[in-house]
Amino acid sequence: MEQTFQGPAVVVRDLYKEFYRDKLTIPVLMGTNLQVERGDYLALMGPSGSGKTTLLNLIAGLDRPTRGEVVVAGDDLSRLSESALARWRSQHIGFIFQLYNLIPVLTAFENVELPLLLTPLSKRERAEHVRTGLEIVGLADRMDHYPRQLSGGQEQRVAIARAIVNDPVLLVADEPTGDLDAKSAREILDLLGRLNGEFGKTIVMVTHDPHAAERAKKLVHLEKGILVDGTNQPKSEGIQVETSQGIKA
Repeated sequence: MEQTFQGPAVVVRDLYKEFYRDKLTIPVLMGTNLQVERGDYLALMGPSGSGKTTLLNLIAGLDRPTRGEVVVAGDDLSRLSESALARWRSQHIGFIFQLYNLIPVLTAFENVELPLLLTPLSKRERAEHVRTGLEIVGLADRMDHYPRQLSGGQEQRVAIARAIVNDPVLLVADEPTGDLDAKSAREILDLLGRLNGEFGKTIVMVTHDPHAAERAKKLVHLEKGILVDGTNQPKSEGIQVETSQGIKA
């Protein structure tokens, strides 16, 4: 998919998200502003309940804000209907989850092919895309294996191949190493770094793991619904973090 939009990959403006339980209002995000340029690799950290996954879901179009604006790949997500938003996600976002979310009765090839079934690609074209994705993650020789025949690290690599098979504008990763041993986690982080560095993929990753966060180019923290700067990464013009209390450069 050709990326023809201009400007940043992600722009979040004055974003609020509240959840409701009976008559109780629970604020999660409060006036969040965030800009991620194309080609950036951003790690988002913070304690449990700080709103990291909520922010990731809003950026990925899986949820809608209470108020505020989310613009991804030049598209204002608030202006899209539910059906249009579903189509938009399939074309623009690659999802990488902690628990892989592979379908156990499908082979690695078939799992990776799933997002392409919603496209007008022919069977031959789909097969070419799938083989390319599996080659990139180093599993071309495992394409006929089922998830139960793969290690955890291999399952996550299949999930990454599925995430990139549509050539998405943005990869969103929610604790991608959280269910892996140290060796497999390093391999997945190496792969994410390659996708960013060699293939220019923009990545937004939620993680609790400081070793994973160190691999990113930029780091921001969420504290009680407010974004603050990271402290162990160099600043650049590629990211702006702003809170309701003002811009932090």
